[in-house]
Amino acid sequence: MRVEIIPGCISCGACVSINSDIFELNGIVHINQAKVAGHEEDCRAAADACPVNVIRLLD
Repeated sequence: MRVEIIPGCISCGACVSINSDIFELNGIVHINQAKVAGHEEDCRAAADACPVNVIRLLD
């Protein structure tokens, strides 16, 4: 699975609160793609929790 943040992120931190190893907030959200494998459910949960729907999951 590949995870992307498309333009429009408001840096609310919802994704970071779900898994701070994958989603890192340093002003903007960065994805640690190397940590996604094995944590696909957290990625799905973060996408569902995103208030502006900018987390894209690609298989």
